[in-house]
Amino acid sequence: MLQQQLRYLLPCSPTYWIRGQVVMTLLPHILFICLVLALTWAQDHHQHHAAVLDRCKGLEMDAVAVNEEGIPYFFKGDHLFKGFHGKAELSNGSFTELDDHHHLGHVDAAFRMHYEDDPTHHDHMFFFLDNKVFRYYQHKLEAGYPKDISEVFPGIPDHLDAAVECPKPECDEDSVIFFKKDDIYHYNVKTKAVEKKEFDSMPNCTSAFRFMEHYYCFHGHMFSKFDPKTGDVHGKYPKEARDYFMRCSKFSDESDHLERERCSRVHLDAITSDDDGDLYAFRGHHFIRKDNNDTLTSNSIESAFKELHSEVDAVFSYQDHLYMIKDDHVYVYKVGEPHTHLDGYPKPVKEELGIEGPIDAAFVCQDHHIAHIIKGKDIYDVDMSATPRAPSNKRPISLLNKVDAAMCGPGGVKVIRGNHFYHFDSVMLFVASRALPEQHKVSLELFGCDH
Repeated sequence: MLQQQLRYLLPCSPTYWIRGQVVMTLLPHILFICLVLALTWAQDHHQHHAAVLDRCKGLEMDAVAVNEEGIPYFFKGDHLFKGFHGKAELSNGSFTELDDHHHLGHVDAAFRMHYEDDPTHHDHMFFFLDNKVFRYYQHKLEAGYPKDISEVFPGIPDHLDAAVECPKPECDEDSVIFFKKDDIYHYNVKTKAVEKKEFDSMPNCTSAFRFMEHYYCFHGHMFSKFDPKTGDVHGKYPKEARDYFMRCSKFSDESDHLERERCSRVHLDAITSDDDGDLYAFRGHHFIRKDNNDTLTSNSIESAFKELHSEVDAVFSYQDHLYMIKDDHVYVYKVGEPHTHLDGYPKPVKEELGIEGPIDAAFVCQDHHIAHIIKGKDIYDVDMSATPRAPSNKRPISLLNKVDAAMCGPGGVKVIRGNHFYHFDSVMLFVASRALPEQHKVSLELFGCDH
């Protein structure tokens, strides 16, 4: 019997079978071969699995939660998508201990508790798997977890469908809303009291999350915005999640493309205004144009800037030209109907601006020749009237870890991060300020989206 078992273990075994005898030989070579085979299989398996998970194919997410930096995490199986675009990655890469419980399947529900009056739970992320709850702080599992859901949230059932935090006054008290099929539970964080409610106008949620002070119930690859107190759904819902919460190149035929771009929760890649005051905002494969009369239009980047195709990193306007930066190259267009691509472009960013690409954002303030270039956590000045051009006056940006886009106009500088922008009266104040000014909503205040 032992001989039969050993035969099946070959070739990946520290033994070598010769004429019925077990001979310990070739041990280092066999172990090395087996290790290579195992690592290759694991890598191929991971790549294959991740490749299959394409958020733009209309996946039904298992859970959605926003991390402490405001970045949404979308969970599917044992993978997650960070933010609004990018490939899937294994959940245990960010939340290691979830790997010990893969036999439980996927994450049922998740949320981040953001209640400053409750320091015990403030800025902690909770994950629910079957009858267990995991509590993380800064991606580290808290001592004593996982625990039974009934221990941490008494009165809340196991095998949840969704969960979302609800601070007051959006709810009557700081609460968590739990969803299980047709049952809705409002859990009072302070008193631990549970109130069971009926949300008749809502479909059953497969995941839910709070974003920009609004509440979203996902059901399949569609979503509805709802009132957390009553469950009422107002407006034209459900809507396609890929139109608003993911940066996908293709959309359904029923989509209103202008509304999608105005109201998308995906951050802008670049923004600028030309010498006539027309605003251009770029996101993924599309852009919005707003003219002096506040008339909005939307189209694909390729339709107006065919040499670019899509995915612009930064754009700034200078002397009636749009300087459009993509990866390591600069494309220059003469503003007009249509825009004219200049001969000789694209050119390397290093050749055109004297700085290595890629860059995160760029802008020129009116009546100046200085292009302000944001790269990582630093800002540089490039004199556009100089030959050759070279970056100077490097300063650190202390207020924001990352800038998605920025523009400058008569009223000052607008700096965009995620779904919000911040207004500064000057470049100097943007760099020198030690506290962020009031947040403004991109979709509402720049594009007039009211939902």
